[in-house]
Amino acid sequence: MKQADWLWPGGKRIAVAFNVAFEAWSDGKAPGIGPMGNPLPAGVLDNMAISWAAYGAKRGIYRLLESFARHGVKASVMTSAVLAERSPQAVRAVSEAGHEVLSHSYAMDVIPALLSEQDERRNIERCGALLEQAGGRRVLGWISPRATASAHTARLLAEAGYRWYGDVLDDDLPYVQAFGERRIAAIPLTTDVNDMRSMKYGEAPRRMLETFEESVARVLRRDEAPVLIDVTAHAHIFGRPQGADVYDRIVETATAMREAWIATRIEIADFVLARQDGTADRLR
Repeated sequence: MKQADWLWPGGKRIAVAFNVAFEAWSDGKAPGIGPMGNPLPAGVLDNMAISWAAYGAKRGIYRLLESFARHGVKASVMTSAVLAERSPQAVRAVSEAGHEVLSHSYAMDVIPALLSEQDERRNIERCGALLEQAGGRRVLGWISPRATASAHTARLLAEAGYRWYGDVLDDDLPYVQAFGERRIAAIPLTTDVNDMRSMKYGEAPRRMLETFEESVARVLRRDEAPVLIDVTAHAHIFGRPQGADVYDRIVETATAMREAWIATRIEIADFVLARQDGTADRLR
């Protein structure tokens, strides 16, 4: 398999993107999973799961923001737009700290793949307006809940002026899609270094740090380049003390790596789009 013939800005071999899933569900809806592992009968509202998820906006997001601030790192925060209504102060805190606020649909139960094209366009517009109002900056990135895009998502986002989206899992590196004269960067969201492995499969939190270290060691041993490594935490999962401590250690490890370009996903998108234009040297 032929390697790409380019490197990240600064001649770096590895791009590390720190992502936070800042998620919420619509009123009267609950997450499909929770920490107790005892699903209720169909039709019964799971208030325990709702309470578990609400931790993200109440405590988790702030603990993760403190970690990023300690290490001078900027993250991409995929934000359910309903949080701009419920917890605008939290969305504002993310934006004011210099992190990228990107849209994660209106709520985790608003799935693009299940919407008509007209309703999906409205959802995109609604999310962008809510998040811009709360955060004070235009939103340029999108990841659907569980990357559940429709056949129209990429085109609708490009038409709405988005610079990138992450509902693709078909490559290791970002690429550019065109819809007429509109272009959008497609940035795969890798899932190896993700706290859902702890939540779903019971892995000890420290395994996330070990997986990150193993991923970096593999890249260096095999002389791979360029490589993108996503490090993703959910505000309601690894925003809790034990998980946040492990996440903080990953951030600390990454900032000490000479081979790494730590970038937000909008920075990655700008680089990828500039490469296609032949202007990437200006970003180096």
